[in-house]
Amino acid sequence: SVKIAAFGSERDVFSEESQQPPSLIRSYLGRSVLVSQVDSSLSSTHGQNPVFTEYQACVFGNVRLVVHDCPVWDIFDSDWYTSRSLIGGADIIVIKYSVNDKTLFQELRDSYVPMIKKALNHCSVPVIISAVGARKNGVPCTCPLCTSDRRSCVTTSDGVQLAKELGATYLELHALNDFYVQKYFGGVLEYFMIQSLNQKSSEKVKKMKKTQKCHRVQPPQLEQPEKMPILKGEASQYDADLHSLLCCCPCADVAFCSEDLSTAVEAHKVILCSVSHLFMLLFEVKSPAEIRDDSILGMARSLFEVETGDTGSPVRVVVKDSIFCSCLPDILHFIYSGAFQWERLEEDIKKKLKDPEKTEQVLEKVKCILKTPGVTLSTVKDCRSRRMKRLYNTSLRLFFNTPVLADVIFKIQG
Repeated sequence: SVKIAAFGSERDVFSEESQQPPSLIRSYLGRSVLVSQVDSSLSSTHGQNPVFTEYQACVFGNVRLVVHDCPVWDIFDSDWYTSRSLIGGADIIVIKYSVNDKTLFQELRDSYVPMIKKALNHCSVPVIISAVGARKNGVPCTCPLCTSDRRSCVTTSDGVQLAKELGATYLELHALNDFYVQKYFGGVLEYFMIQSLNQKSSEKVKKMKKTQKCHRVQPPQLEQPEKMPILKGEASQYDADLHSLLCCCPCADVAFCSEDLSTAVEAHKVILCSVSHLFMLLFEVKSPAEIRDDSILGMARSLFEVETGDTGSPVRVVVKDSIFCSCLPDILHFIYSGAFQWERLEEDIKKKLKDPEKTEQVLEKVKCILKTPGVTLSTVKDCRSRRMKRLYNTSLRLFFNTPVLADVIFKIQG
């Protein structure tokens, strides 16, 4: 279960009683699609005068939600024991006030916040401060009457300062409608509900483990059985899925072609740039000033030419070297496979060209494409070493959570 203690009134002092919408808590519970039932009852410790309203609801399917809504701050003066018990037993605390009642806000800040801080001294409970309503005096004026009206409103900075004192989350709800109540206030409230449930679940598991450890009966010492075979999990499909992008070419944004435009091979900028500073330079991810390597700059100019085309269509890159262009499918296969299977690339190019000298020339160009700026270009033989294999591993993580080459944006919680 989750327990919430709500204090304060969101009633607008400038609105008539008949025009007032339901309270914030009642609006949230009454309209939320997560609530399967709502029961309210009045509790009292002073005869017929209600101290707080208790709501019970079912949220997240089968989680019991209990809300004690105390609209009058007098409970801290008249019944300190009850108010302290409500705070001490709460998983979440909500403090509400109307932005058009400066007097009540000042009373809250000066008199009741110190009491809340005292009650919260020994527990870490999330607090939500909700400033409710639209301010009635937004038009600047210097006349005495308007100045007086302006003093009656609670500013955003006042609310933020109050939140800082309590270490609370500050929300402004300009109206008690579906957007502000369900999506804005409800979203924050449900986040803290989930955090509370996770914490309780974790504490419950720890308690069970501790109990089991204390009362567990030790098994008899028997002979150890022969070793059982270890069942391996299903192999990762990541490499295969990455390579399938090259075979099927969905969402390709690069098209390599020969000078006579007779052949074309499609690829993806982000994968090419993840293994090559030369491609970063070619697709303007990095500038020549950032690369600062003459061999990479010279190879980019002599081997490729980028043609500007229509926005949204793949960028056409002309490969000036016909021999290199004929080996491009094998080179891209090497890159999409993680850029570390150098021996396989070497064998594939040897079979295709059947000329040792041409093979070495192509491999030297591949090395320059994979070269790290400022690092001396090694011989082709060095590419067979384990050190070079680690050097040429993919770095797609470089493009995680950056706008560079991104074509998808995930909006988390709106």
